[in-house]
Amino acid sequence: MKPGALAPASPAAMRKLYDQDFLQWTIRNAELLRSGRLSEADIEHIAEEIEDLGKNQQRELGSRLRVLITHLLKLRVEPASRGVQGWKATVRVQRSELRRLLRQAPSLASEIPVEVGEVYSDAVARAAAGTRRPDSSFPESCPFTPDQILDVEFFAE
Repeated sequence: MKPGALAPASPAAMRKLYDQDFLQWTIRNAELLRSGRLSEADIEHIAEEIEDLGKNQQRELGSRLRVLITHLLKLRVEPASRGVQGWKATVRVQRSELRRLLRQAPSLASEIPVEVGEVYSDAVARAAAGTRRPDSSFPESCPFTPDQILDVEFFAE
């Protein structure tokens, strides 16, 4: 074997490496893919990991929307609260991070209305806890459009 050449990898050894040392598994599979040795790569786990990357971005979208909507709801029901400046800061940070995420994955923009519907009840629960108001103080469905949620000038006051 030439110096610097990769030793042969069996599919079973690659699957075992996945369970024992994920970092080494990623390094080894990247080397195999770059050298065109696809038959030795752990294709099934690679496919799972790629799918998980997409799911992580979708989870991040939902998480950021949840926090953002929570703080918009707080601003809506308590516009004169002492917490307003902190809530506005949180809204700004979440919008900034959402813009970054949407630049990296523009296809997520079409998921925003669905995600808003998914996270809204959690946002209400958090806003209710943060303002010490009952859940019934908040609308049953999200009162903000996706455009308002992303609008840097909109603070629901």
